[in-house]
Amino acid sequence: MSLVIALVVQLLHLLLMLAMAPVALGVSRRIEARLADRAGAPVMQPWRDLIRLARKQAAFAGSASGVFELAPSFAFAATLVAALLVPSFARGMAAAALADVVPIAGLLLLARAVMALAAIESGTALGGLGGSRAMALSVATEPALLLAVFSLALLTGTTNLDAMERVLRGGAVGARLPLLLALAALCVIAVARLRAAPMAEAGMAHEYSGRPLALLLWGAALRQLLWLGLLGNLLLPWGLADATGTPLSWLVGLVAWGAKVGALTVALALWQGARAVRPAEVFLVAILLALLAAAFLFASQGTA
Repeated sequence: MSLVIALVVQLLHLLLMLAMAPVALGVSRRIEARLADRAGAPVMQPWRDLIRLARKQAAFAGSASGVFELAPSFAFAATLVAALLVPSFARGMAAAALADVVPIAGLLLLARAVMALAAIESGTALGGLGGSRAMALSVATEPALLLAVFSLALLTGTTNLDAMERVLRGGAVGARLPLLLALAALCVIAVARLRAAPMAEAGMAHEYSGRPLALLLWGAALRQLLWLGLLGNLLLPWGLADATGTPLSWLVGLVAWGAKVGALTVALALWQGARAVRPAEVFLVAILLALLAAAFLFASQGTA
């Protein structure tokens, strides 16, 4: 019976991520527009764009191969599996044992690599530029992310998100400097990643239209919500309900998740609107913070 409930919660989590990803993107764009003294599009505009594109027939270049046509579906599937593993309103879902930070990062990298290869395979200048930007973004993102995760894993004793959240919530780690530096590195990576991604994805999506383009845009919104949910679980590891709990506890967990993601969405939009973000410089800061977290952790354990 508990397995059935865990599967139901997993399905509700998946539907929540799919439904709220475009909404979170719309909120972020609306705040950025207001900061720039513009009216901005409605919050539900991303959903309207997805519905409009889904109704259109896809058109591909004559030189496009089957790989190019299937790449958006494959990238969206990889992103969807990653989003399935990041808890939202409840812990202990059916896929909790697989909710590991390293496979999640690998799935996101796989989605990005597939789209970059498809963009380069299109043979256009803009597509090649978008593909090269995406690969450069991966080169800068993954080392900093793995370093930060390495420090968190040493502190908590696991790379599983549910277990990490349980350890951080219990206060066993405390407000140690390596933990604060690792979390700061994750925040910086998320800011730079979410800021730089649209530039790379614009070039990769240039040759797509119709339903494949809708999948690309939906996947981009899903990745943003995934990052916000991941940060919310690690920065504020409270409020999650147990998957085997009551529907009322799920509702409380949903409100807590919405508050955390909403606060992070507003903070991200305010920070991006208040100053120009240069992804290359920010990634260097993220790598430095992650290295400092690992160095202080080893020093505190007497292994430096």
